[in-house]
Amino acid sequence: MKRRILAYVVMAACSFLASCKKETAPGPNVWAVVNGKEITRDEVEKSFLSRVNTDGPKPSQEEALSLKLSILDELINSEILLERANKMNLVASDAEVEDKFTESKSPYTEEEFQKKLKETGLTVDDLKSDIRRQLSIQKLLNREVVAKISITDQDVEDFFKQNQSQFNIVEPQYHIAQIVVTPHPDPNVHNRKNDKATTEPEAARKVAMIEQKINGSADFSQLAIDYSEDSSSSTGGDLGFVPESALNQSDPVLKKAVLSMKPGGVSPPIAIKGGGGYRILKLIAKEAAGQRLLSDPQVQQGIREMLRNRKEQLLRSAYMVDARDDAQVQNYLAAQILESAGKLPGDK
Repeated sequence: MKRRILAYVVMAACSFLASCKKETAPGPNVWAVVNGKEITRDEVEKSFLSRVNTDGPKPSQEEALSLKLSILDELINSEILLERANKMNLVASDAEVEDKFTESKSPYTEEEFQKKLKETGLTVDDLKSDIRRQLSIQKLLNREVVAKISITDQDVEDFFKQNQSQFNIVEPQYHIAQIVVTPHPDPNVHNRKNDKATTEPEAARKVAMIEQKINGSADFSQLAIDYSEDSSSSTGGDLGFVPESALNQSDPVLKKAVLSMKPGGVSPPIAIKGGGGYRILKLIAKEAAGQRLLSDPQVQQGIREMLRNRKEQLLRSAYMVDARDDAQVQNYLAAQILESAGKLPGDK
């Protein structure tokens, strides 16, 4: 009996060793494997370089590795979803990719576009590959998540009844957007054109050019995205609703400009008090004080969109957790960082 047990132990050990030999250790350039598909260090590094602000201070080793871990996790999730999109025949077509590529390139001249590619270290093929991935994943999520969301009139009514106080506006509010031009650019703030003034004369010329485009019926939000030197540029300069009490604490010239405009109106360039530069304002809408009613179409639309966004965020998270549970993932970068106490092999 003892010999038989010993034989079983030996056989089990041999079987375990054989299975270990079959699993080939990845090379040093492989940072993760998803269902047999390798994600390389080069892929992560390229994305990392495109996100780091070259004008700002160099990130510490811990900051850099933390960002790389985050990027790798995004790539792992994307690979899992892309594989599902492939299985469902939802991969974006060449025509869809070309259309999106042309759209993303349209705000730039060819020279500006090539400069941007050089700065980020990306190629046209890299961009198109990323566009295909994004479009394919969006198709998947539209079918598997978005299509399953339904917000009923009863949902809207219930939310309004439970949160009626939120719709009682205690003071007038002004929905404002802005374009900011400053001779003192913030290296952490970027606009789509990568256009920044560095002197007072440059700022004056730039704001005059923007004003001319506005007078020529150019879209305000697109101009903010292209040229504004403010963190709100990414949202088209949208500052949301500003209560009148906040205007009382601002520059009197700015307050006067807002109060004198009608919805849709745009101010002339306003000199920024004490800081240099200029600000152009647009009044998108204004709301008087008082209780909003459920019969107001804007109230209904706002509630519906909010409930839909909440539901979509929840379902997307649940779908990702479920998809990841079904996948075979090895994150070698995370293991290496843990084993080396926060350093990569070869790092000093």
